Amino acid sequence: MRTTRKCCQRIAACFAAVTLLFAVSNAQAQLAVHPPKVVLGGPDSRWQMLVSHDEAGLSFDSTRTAEYRSANVDVASVSPDGVVRGISDGETVIRISADGQTQTVPVTVQGATAKRRVHFENDVLPVLSRFGCNSSGCHGKAEGQNGFKLSIFGFDPAADLAALTQEGRGRRTNRTDPDNSLLLLKASGGMPHGGGIRIRRNSGEYRVLHDWILGGANASYPDAAKLASILITPQDSRMAMEATRQLQVTARFSDGREIDVTHLAKFQSNSEPLATVDEYGLVTASDSPGEAAIMASYLGQVDVFRAIVPQPQPENGSDFPQEPVLNFIDELVDAKLRKLNIHPVGLCSDADFLRRAYLDIIGTLPTAAAAREFLEDVSAAKRSKLVASLLTRKEYADFQALKWSDVLRVDRLALGHKQAYVYYRWVRDAFARNRPFDDVAREIITATGPLAQNPAGNIFKVAKKPGEVAATLSQVFMGIRIECAQCHHHPFDQWSQRDYYGMEAFFTQVNFKSTPAGQVLIPNKKSTTKHPRTGDVVQAHALLQDEPAETPEGDRRRVFAEWLTADDNRWFARNIVNRVWAQLMGRGLVTPVDDFRVTNPPTNPVLLDALAKSFVESDFDLHELIQTITSSRTYQLVTTPLEMNERDEQNYSRALFKRLDAEVRFDMICQVTGASEKFKGVPSGSRAIELWDSQVPHYFLSLFGRPVRATACECERATQPSVAQVLHVLNSPRIEEKLSSEAGLLATLEASISDDEKLVEEMFLMFYSRFPSSEEQVSVSRYLAEADSRRKAVEDVAWSLMNTVEFLFNH
Repeated sequence: MRTTRKCCQRIAACFAAVTLLFAVSNAQAQLAVHPPKVVLGGPDSRWQMLVSHDEAGLSFDSTRTAEYRSANVDVASVSPDGVVRGISDGETVIRISADGQTQTVPVTVQGATAKRRVHFENDVLPVLSRFGCNSSGCHGKAEGQNGFKLSIFGFDPAADLAALTQEGRGRRTNRTDPDNSLLLLKASGGMPHGGGIRIRRNSGEYRVLHDWILGGANASYPDAAKLASILITPQDSRMAMEATRQLQVTARFSDGREIDVTHLAKFQSNSEPLATVDEYGLVTASDSPGEAAIMASYLGQVDVFRAIVPQPQPENGSDFPQEPVLNFIDELVDAKLRKLNIHPVGLCSDADFLRRAYLDIIGTLPTAAAAREFLEDVSAAKRSKLVASLLTRKEYADFQALKWSDVLRVDRLALGHKQAYVYYRWVRDAFARNRPFDDVAREIITATGPLAQNPAGNIFKVAKKPGEVAATLSQVFMGIRIECAQCHHHPFDQWSQRDYYGMEAFFTQVNFKSTPAGQVLIPNKKSTTKHPRTGDVVQAHALLQDEPAETPEGDRRRVFAEWLTADDNRWFARNIVNRVWAQLMGRGLVTPVDDFRVTNPPTNPVLLDALAKSFVESDFDLHELIQTITSSRTYQLVTTPLEMNERDEQNYSRALFKRLDAEVRFDMICQVTGASEKFKGVPSGSRAIELWDSQVPHYFLSLFGRPVRATACECERATQPSVAQVLHVLNSPRIEEKLSSEAGLLATLEASISDDEKLVEEMFLMFYSRFPSSEEQVSVSRYLAEADSRRKAVEDVAWSLMNTVEFLFNH
C-alpha cells in the first residue's frame, strides 16, 4: 500500500512537472497582437495589425503569415497582411490565428461615410511624398520635370499649392471633374507618365486627391490640427537572422487624434548589410549579427526602430569567455556582445600593440631600435607607459593637427599662404599643449580682434557666409549636418528650416575690418535673420532650444559657445569622443563620425555616453581620453576573427584592419627606405604628416585620398582602395628609387650588417615592428645567401615586405 502511494505521488509529481513545463512553454510563445483594440474614424480609415510571439529570447513576426477574418465584413474588412479598413459605422471583431493560437480584436468604426474634409498639408502632401512625386528624382528637383515643379519633400506647401492649382493652365486640378485632372490621370496611368503608374485608381490615396480637388483644391483650413509626432511600433526587436518584422507607424496630432500612416511613411535602413526595409515597412534581417536602425519619416517627423540581430547560440553551447576587464569600456562592450551572442577574441601581441599604438597616436612607425626595446621589455605596465610617452612626442601634435586641419579647413587657397600657416600653427599648438578641448572650441567660435593675434578667427574667412559657418561648426563640434535644412526640412532628421536659420543667426554679426595691422574681426554688425519662405524674423537659438522672444544682447556667438561646451550638452563631448574612438578603433560608435542624428544612432549608446561622461569629468582632456581607450582590452584585441565573430564589423569583438591616411602611408615608405621626400615649397626633411598645406602637389598623396579641405566633411578624405593604388606601390619608379638609393637605409644596412640572419631581423623590425618567425628567417636568409647581388636581394625583400597587407594596413 505504501509502495502504491509513493508510486502515485511520483506519477502525480511527474504529471505536474510536465503540465508546468507545457504552461511555461506556452507562456513563452504567447501570441502578441497590436493594438489590442482598433478604433477607426473617418472615410478610408485603416490600421496595420502586428502579430508576433517571443521564443528563446527572440521575437518572431507572424503578421504576414497569420490568418485574419472579420466577423462582419460590412463594418470592417481585413487584408491578408493584416490591414483593417473601416467600411461602415458599427462594431465587429477581427479573428486572428497564428502559430496554433487564436485571438480576437474588437473594432469600432466611426464616421466611415462622413464627408471627407481634406487638409492640403496633412492629407495631400503625404500622398505626394509617399509616391516620390516631390523627390529629387522627379518633380522635386531644381528644374522640375516636364514643366511641373514641386518643392523638394514638400517643404513649401504654398508653392506646391500654386503649382497644382494655378500653373499648367489649371489643367492639373479639374474641380468640376476631378477624374480628368492631370494630377490623377498621370499618376493613375490614364495618360502617359514618365514615372509610370504611381497610384491605383480606386485606392484610398486616389480618393484623398480626388476629394481634395472636388472640394475646391483649397489650401489647408485654419483650424486643422498639426502633426505633433510619429511613433513606430515596435521600438526595437531581437530578430533571428534572415527573419522579418512588420512595422506600424502612428501619427499623433495636436488635438489628440491618432491615425495609422504606415502606408504613407517612408522607410530607410542605416545599415543595409544588417537589415533592409521595403516601402511597406517590412524589415528583413541579414545573416550577419549586429544592430540596425530603421527610420520612418512622415511630414518631417521621424522615429526609429532598432533591429537587434544576435548570433545564433553555438552548437557546443560554449559560454561567454571570461576575459579580463581592464576598465569600463570592456564592461560595456562585453554587455553588448553577450546580448548579440558574439564572443570576443584574445589580446594582441606586444608587436601588434606597439605598431598599432604608434600609427594610431602619432601616425609614425616605430624604429627597429624602439621595437626591439619594447619587445624585450618584461615590465607589466609597458603598454600604458608607451602610450603616455607617445602623447608627449612632437609627432602627436603633427598628426592631430593634420587631421583637425582637414575639418577646421586650413585652406591656403581661401586664406592665403601667411594666414593659413598661422591658423595651422594655432591648431598644432593646441595639441602640443594638450589644451582642454572645450577651450579650443570656445576660442574658435568667439574669436575676436586682429587675425594675426587670434588665428582661430580664420574659420570665419574660409566659411564666409553665416549659414556656412553655422553648418561647419555644427558638423565639426556636434557631428550634426544641418546644411540640408537650409532649403527644406532635413529628410533624415528632425531639423527644420527654422532650426537652420536659428543657428545661422548666431553668426550674422561677424564683420571684418581692414587695418594697417591686418584684418580685424569685429562682431558688431547689426543683423536680422529672416525665414526665407515665410519672411518671419528668426531669433538666434541652438538646436532643440526654445527660440527667445528677443535677440540676446552683445556677441551672440558667446551664447552659442557657452551652450555648446556646457557639461550637459548632448552633442559636444559625445562627438569628440566618437571621433577619437573612430581614429583608434577604425570605426566610430556613430558612423559616419560627423552624422549624428536620431535616425543614425550609435551602435553602443551606453558606451558612448560613458566615454562622454569620462571626457567631461577629465575637463575635456584628450590625452586622458586616449589613454582610457588604449588601456582597454577592447583596444588591444587581435584582428584574427573567430567563427563566432567573423561577420561582426560594428561591435568591437575583434580589432579591425584600418586603412592608413595617405600622409602616414607615404611617411612609412620614406622611413623604411631611409629616403626622405622633398616636397615643393617645403623645407627639406619635412614629413608628409607635417604638411600644413593640403595643396602641396604630390601624386602619391592625391592618389591615396588626401582631402582638399573644401568642406568640413570627413568624407573628403577618400578611404576606398583602387587598382591604381595597388599598381603604384607595386610599380612606382619613385618608390624603386627610394629602395635603391645609395644614401638610403637599405644600402647602409646591407653594408654594415654582414650576418644575413641579423639583417633579416632588422628588416622585419623596421617594416613590421616584430621579429621574424623561424620560417620567415630561414626563407629570407636563404634568398639573401643565394642571390647574385646581396644588395639587390635586400631591395627585393624590402619591396616584397612593403607590398604586404601587414605593412600597408594598421592592424
